[in-house]
Amino acid sequence: MLRLLALVILALAGPVPQVLAQGGAIADISQGTAPDYATWEATARRAEDAIEAGRASNVALEQLREELATWRSTFLSAQSTNQTRIQTLREQIAALGPAPTDGAVEAPEIAERRAALDAQLARLQAPVLSAEESYRRADGLIREIDTIIRERQADELLRLGPSPLNPANWSAGLTAVSGTLRVVTKETTRALDSPILRTELRNGLPAIILYLAAALLLLLRGRRWMEAATMRLSQSKSHRARSVWASLISLGQILLPFIGLLALIKAFSVAGVLGLRGGQIANLIPPAVMIFFFGRWLGGRIFPKVSLRAPLFNLSPERTAEGRWLASGLGLVLALGGLLRQVADFGNFPIEAEVTLGFPLLVLAGILMFRLGQLLLAHVRADAAESEDRVYRNRLAQLAGRGMMAVAVAGPALAAVGYAEAATFFTYPAIGSLGLVGMLAVLQRFVVDVYALLAGDEEGAENALAPVLIILFLSVLALPLLALIWGARVADLTELWARFAEGFVVGDTRISPSDFATFLVVFAIGYTVTRLVQGGLRSTVLPKTKIDAGGQNAIVSGLGYVGIFIAGILAITAAGIDLSSLAIVAGALSVGIGFGLQNIVSNFVSGIILLIERPVSEGDWIEVGGVMGTVRDISVRSTTIETFDRRDVIIPNADLVSGAVTNWTKHNLTGRLILPVGVAYGSDTRKVEQILKEVAESHPIVIVNPPPQVLFMGFGASSLDFEIRVILRDVGFSLSARSEMNHEINRRFAEEGIEIPFAQHDIWLRNPETLAGRAGTPETETPQLSGPRPPSAADVALREPVQDSGADGDGDR
Repeated sequence: MLRLLALVILALAGPVPQVLAQGGAIADISQGTAPDYATWEATARRAEDAIEAGRASNVALEQLREELATWRSTFLSAQSTNQTRIQTLREQIAALGPAPTDGAVEAPEIAERRAALDAQLARLQAPVLSAEESYRRADGLIREIDTIIRERQADELLRLGPSPLNPANWSAGLTAVSGTLRVVTKETTRALDSPILRTELRNGLPAIILYLAAALLLLLRGRRWMEAATMRLSQSKSHRARSVWASLISLGQILLPFIGLLALIKAFSVAGVLGLRGGQIANLIPPAVMIFFFGRWLGGRIFPKVSLRAPLFNLSPERTAEGRWLASGLGLVLALGGLLRQVADFGNFPIEAEVTLGFPLLVLAGILMFRLGQLLLAHVRADAAESEDRVYRNRLAQLAGRGMMAVAVAGPALAAVGYAEAATFFTYPAIGSLGLVGMLAVLQRFVVDVYALLAGDEEGAENALAPVLIILFLSVLALPLLALIWGARVADLTELWARFAEGFVVGDTRISPSDFATFLVVFAIGYTVTRLVQGGLRSTVLPKTKIDAGGQNAIVSGLGYVGIFIAGILAITAAGIDLSSLAIVAGALSVGIGFGLQNIVSNFVSGIILLIERPVSEGDWIEVGGVMGTVRDISVRSTTIETFDRRDVIIPNADLVSGAVTNWTKHNLTGRLILPVGVAYGSDTRKVEQILKEVAESHPIVIVNPPPQVLFMGFGASSLDFEIRVILRDVGFSLSARSEMNHEINRRFAEEGIEIPFAQHDIWLRNPETLAGRAGTPETETPQLSGPRPPSAADVALREPVQDSGADGDGDR
């Protein structure tokens, strides 16, 4: 794992160390010195010969690729030579105008100046063109080498080798192991037989005993000490603090035993009993043991004995303990597999020996992974039965469990058939990927605990944004490590980094990550300055002027748009992006805007018009499209209106510009109120008029100049219709004024005995004697049904009030 971490660091460093190892070629370019093209030509020819022959080993090809990558970086830097001067010459040539065509004669002094500038431009462009050509050549050679190595890796992966189930191959494995043990034993015996070594051993015996005692103590008791310290963690103010300290102390379960292992190896080194082969094996043991310690620690964190918070998996204590054993076992298998592969490399084991010795590890790994997959499926079943809120997470866990079970079966099966490389490729990277995902899960909990401890918000830490962003960032950083686990070469990662650092070309401009960084920094500064100026105007300058609130808002908003636009232009210029190169892209975007974004552009332009002309301002009472309310906000795309029932209605700005808008409070707050009133027939109309006028004049919000008007509008179906027309000081209080005046009118009419009618109908009964006869002697009833006739004197008019669902005479409900 440490070795993989070191490879990631080298990958992120990219080609910088390689460049520094080449004698400072980049530094020469920065000083104006051209690259050594003679040396480059020799290197390029050597690479072309090696690629054409196809007999070089992968190690030799990797070394050759490093040299080519260094040259490629050199040529990329050389392409920016004299760029400022070249741009100046192009502008000078453009200032002379286009060259004459169709036989036209140009002025001699202009023609002479044009020729001189063209010659100077060609001379300055020559190194740039040479660097660009060499860059293309180096890049092509690198791609060819990568293709050769990938094809070799694919062929090795699909190669059918000897089967470990064939008994004829077992002797090769036993012979390789016994041969290695004999070599180590012989080296140790030879060392112990040396008188000089025995003398040194006696002299260093105290140090050896000290190292051995420390090693045994730390290896046997170190982990238990750390577990006990974690379990006996003292109580603190919050359980988040206990979780943080428990996580940090638990790392001692890795460090103390590892220090003990290093002390043990140091004791053998001081004793001098290790020969060449024994020393090689001793150097391989610490990384392998570190992987085992890490797997055991990770299993304890994912399947804890005692947890201060809810565990990651919903399992019983017995299944949780099984998970710890499975994680430790997978760490041991991964450590032994890596150790076996490296011992086989320097021991020159035959392929039959590697396959035979590696097969038991693959079978053991398959059993452990299969059991771990079953644990995940058991967690999914238990968690789904208790809660339905974690469907997506359980689905991922179920997919991972089934994938582990599939790999657990496929790995040993491929190895048994003879595809040992394919089995190793699927099994060990799958274990490493599980460890990486588990580490991210542990880090996620640790980050949440630290955030809760620092922020003092234990309940909101789980849903806070900062921990999520931190884990996302760590997950992105883990992607190169995941690629290395699955067999990616360091050169593949450095190539991706180099491509990213080079950027991309738009027209004649190369845009690199540094250009993006410059753009973001300059734009952020411009945006911040714009907001500061807006805040100063809004809070300090504009309130001291006589500009109304709507005008102040328009000034601040317009300044914001102008400031952001200027910040964008300055950022593009500072980044060195040539806008002329984007002309074609801008033309294509304009077509898209014209067809697909025309509504958005229309609303944007309408918003600018509203801010400049200000037909509607914040705080105005308007009516548009059947919506009536108060303007709360005018943005660049839409306007927010708050209706009288406290609902926000978003109106596109185009509707306010192109449609009919009623602004009740544009210039002032005064407005007219019309109040209809109905009285019963027979009432004294003059008296009614006087009462209504007194009611209108007595209301405090009614303006007396012009005076209120009371008009007798006509004869209604059930009432005599009057109207009160008044001017209010604030039309926003028209509803309350209407209600108060109605209350007062009702009180005054009751005092004066004036009736407020309701709807009535006249019912005429034809032949009323028929009803009387039917009530007395129904058997002698002889109704006259001679058809319609005018009512006679015998007809009785019965006036009976009938409740109507329509409006009353005064128009109120």
